[in-house]
Amino acid sequence: MQNFSEPAFRVKHPGLTMASLLLGAFVGMFSETSLSIALPKLMLVFHTSTAVLQWLVTGYMLVIGIVLPLSSLIAKWFTTRQIVIFALLDFIIGAAISALAPNFAVLLAGRMIQGIGTGLILPLMFTIVMQIFPPKKIGSIMGICALVIMFAPAIGPTLTGLILAKLSWRWIFWSFEIFLVIALCLAVTALENIGQPTRPHIDLLSIIESVLGFSGLVIGASLSSLDGWGSWPVLGSFAVGILVLIAYVIRQLKLETPILNLRVFKVKAFTIGAVLVMLDFGIILSAMYLMPMYLQNGLLLAVALTGIVMLPGGLVNALVSAFAGRMYDSIGAKRPVMIGFVIAIVGIVMLLLTTDHSAVAYVIAAHVILMIGCPLAMSPAQTSALNALRGPASSDGSTILNTMQQIVGALATALATSFLELGRHAAAGSQAMRFTSGVHTGLYFTLALAIIALIVSFALPKQSED
Repeated sequence: MQNFSEPAFRVKHPGLTMASLLLGAFVGMFSETSLSIALPKLMLVFHTSTAVLQWLVTGYMLVIGIVLPLSSLIAKWFTTRQIVIFALLDFIIGAAISALAPNFAVLLAGRMIQGIGTGLILPLMFTIVMQIFPPKKIGSIMGICALVIMFAPAIGPTLTGLILAKLSWRWIFWSFEIFLVIALCLAVTALENIGQPTRPHIDLLSIIESVLGFSGLVIGASLSSLDGWGSWPVLGSFAVGILVLIAYVIRQLKLETPILNLRVFKVKAFTIGAVLVMLDFGIILSAMYLMPMYLQNGLLLAVALTGIVMLPGGLVNALVSAFAGRMYDSIGAKRPVMIGFVIAIVGIVMLLLTTDHSAVAYVIAAHVILMIGCPLAMSPAQTSALNALRGPASSDGSTILNTMQQIVGALATALATSFLELGRHAAAGSQAMRFTSGVHTGLYFTLALAIIALIVSFALPKQSED
């Protein structure tokens, strides 16, 4: 019988072991969300369209989505210290390349290199939490992890806005380096290895299928902004992605030692929690992509003011993330998740009622309400999913959750861009009115995700079953 007061793996200093991982994950999420506010500025710098620039967001998440399914295998071949130190060095190099980029292609290459580091650190962080803390404390610790990660999007838009108001866009990437160097020093001096590498057989075909499958879906969604949903490049990318992923799933279920253990989906509580986490992440990413676009191109706010307007919602997001983790420990997942999605729906509907002359205070209120609902649902759903698994399966579950979050995030951003462009071109009036209409079209997609998530949340187990 499992002792809920004892961790699966003991380390001398759990806090110090987590420090470099938390800081690395913070920078990863900071990088993932901070650039959205800079896209209108970069559009002018590189003389390119929104549909092309969105690759700075979707390309980054695509690489994370490619690396994440392999993270479980990588963790079996290399030690914790080796993975984290490599990931942080990789991120440092990628951020420097982006900061020094002479053109859009080099900037995108640097972004995608950064994605490798984030793709390695995110699943490892959650896996280590499940290993070095006792089960009775996991809800609270996951809440702290969520607080650290969600603090990044809280300050990201504001910091980016202030940087762009006073400095070059290149300083966005130089700002990453400060945190990354600190994280690297902590990893070298304080990080302990968790477990020992077993070096299992590597199935090369599974790796190829994983890369092609996930890439096909994200590329198809991204190309839809440029070519339309009925174009052959879009349909072809989706067809390749879906067919290859079907082959990938079949192969993983047949392999004795799969790269991604999809058998964990047999656990109902994990499956429900995973679906809710993916939908919630899609809501957050699509809304956080559309909001800066609306504020700068619909309300015509300056970039620095845009960041300040988004700060209250971001801070609330971070604080509720920590609070929601503690709620799971006391009342389980079902109630906070359901309440969270109801609140999120209210926030989205409020944003749908905005115009190109809406009061800034109203927009802030709508954003704050949305950012109360999303994290209130996220942390309990994620903890419920991972707590349904035991032993090595928890590592596989963490990898799957983080992989699907990034793939869904990339798809949600690409789809939001596509709907934004569709609504903008279909509307009449001034440029601000057309852009506001486009943002509303994108938010209908966000609303659909929230309604689906609320319906799915009814299937969550009650507290006694968590």
